Amino acid sequence: MNKEYSDIVNEIRKLYGAGKDEKVMLHTPVFNGNEKKYLEECIDTTFVSSVGPFVDKFEQDMARYTGAAGAVVCVNGTAALHLALVMAGVKPGNLVITQALTFVATCNAISYTKSSPIFVDIDRRTLGMSPEALKNWLEKNAYIIRGNCRDKVSGKRIGAVVAMHTFGHPAEVDKLKEICDEWSIPFIEDAAESIGSLFKGKHTGTFGLIGAISFNGNKTITTGGGGMLLFNNADLAAKAKHLSTQAKMKHPWEFRHDHIGYNYRMPNINAALGCAQLEQLDGFIANKRQTATHYKDFFESMNGNFRFFSEPPHAFSNYWLNAVITPNKVIRDGFLEYSNSHGVMTRPVWELMSGLRMWRNAPNDGLANSKWVADRLVNIPSGVRF
Repeated sequence: MNKEYSDIVNEIRKLYGAGKDEKVMLHTPVFNGNEKKYLEECIDTTFVSSVGPFVDKFEQDMARYTGAAGAVVCVNGTAALHLALVMAGVKPGNLVITQALTFVATCNAISYTKSSPIFVDIDRRTLGMSPEALKNWLEKNAYIIRGNCRDKVSGKRIGAVVAMHTFGHPAEVDKLKEICDEWSIPFIEDAAESIGSLFKGKHTGTFGLIGAISFNGNKTITTGGGGMLLFNNADLAAKAKHLSTQAKMKHPWEFRHDHIGYNYRMPNINAALGCAQLEQLDGFIANKRQTATHYKDFFESMNGNFRFFSEPPHAFSNYWLNAVITPNKVIRDGFLEYSNSHGVMTRPVWELMSGLRMWRNAPNDGLANSKWVADRLVNIPSGVRF
């Protein structure tokens, strides 16, 4: 088995042109465009906080790129998810259906609203929420009364469904949205990892009521830290923008506020980075898709214990993080140990949210596919290559 591990590690090092003592990271940012120029503009004009031309430009450019009716920047992806839930009408005591195979930010944002998660299984073809699992759970456990979907056992309102596009691979959002509409549940896309990914030709984050994107330092494009909300409704976007700025009403000098708001606006200096990064996004994705094709061909030629995870049907994936599926947890752990000790950063998928003590008692549907994937998946280096 060490021979197979060694062949994979050597191929990754060769692919990234890594020297003998150079470590290959999982994903690193690339700043080859107008980043420095735009940052200097911020400093020269002194507009470095949440007011400035790059904030508005980044929102407008992102709306145009994704086809959204409106886009609203936030300080990070978790804040974007939280505000998305607030905008969707999630209230304290509600239940929110999501997937257990996700980053902790999804469930943290749910908890910020003083609501609780319900976990349904994923689809092995997409790594995202399974429409069949969602439908089955609702048919067994939910009912609709006066336009609200409620849990049969607790009687609590189901305030939203949050599905994630895992590692940039689109979930079957058309089916998920259809189910949510049938059950009168707002549908939110956790598109944190999927900037530039398409499903049936449409950008992820624009199928549901709201989509939330992350621009953390390890994402396909970065603002250092930041997030974005995508809306199909321009009025809803305007309200979110208002709430993200402490709900301050416009006035030349007075401080008046008409709602409980949030200090969630992205600073101009971060938005400047975002504008420069967005200009390069198509090139980044083309580069990353070439890397994915190389990996796919390599692992198929090996005909061994590792299967490369390719984009699902009807999807155009940004391949934010490439992934391989191993036969079992023993081989997964062996490869993680070997690769990381030989200068190639790899990692397992996140621990399932249903296994964390905060949500261990949350209802779930057994999560057979989630557990299967969690025991076998390994992320391998995926950054842009030059």
